[in-house]
Amino acid sequence: MRNLKKFLALVLAMMMAFSLMVTANAKDITAVFSDAESVTEEFQTAVDVTNGMGILKGYTDGTYQPKNNIRRSEMTALVYRLATGDAKDESNEIHKNYVTFKDVATNDWFAGYVGYCQNAELIKGDGVGNFMPNRDVTGYEALAMILRAMGYDQNHEFEGTGWQVRVGSIATQRHILDN
Repeated sequence: MRNLKKFLALVLAMMMAFSLMVTANAKDITAVFSDAESVTEEFQTAVDVTNGMGILKGYTDGTYQPKNNIRRSEMTALVYRLATGDAKDESNEIHKNYVTFKDVATNDWFAGYVGYCQNAELIKGDGVGNFMPNRDVTGYEALAMILRAMGYDQNHEFEGTGWQVRVGSIATQRHILDN
């Protein structure tokens, strides 16, 4: 999906705005990220809100990189913050020892996020023990993670053949993909 980071920023902003009603924390990202001018006007508010809420943090080099695709590890960090409300990542480290995916080491920057999300059943691997943290997340995978964080997939309907159709259907029914 093109410009997935922009899409996810919009989806997360909509979800958080509707579920928590806390848009007062929005702040202008031009003072935060050196490449903030790369964010198009239509996504500026969504990025400002999600950054202000601590959901999106950018990269350690001070950039946001809005034109890059987002990796599965990065999406897991967003889902962790969304699901736990731990925008400061204060409890992230305690979950790193609970990861059972073969391709996630406890010293990986994302290990705590993956550990929490794996144990909360918000993320899935490849079925043979791998998470593939450095692979780009697909739109359907991102939606599945977000919907699980919202309480969907209790009956594991996002697994097996055709899971993408079921994810898309619920996202459409809940108007997550509108506009």
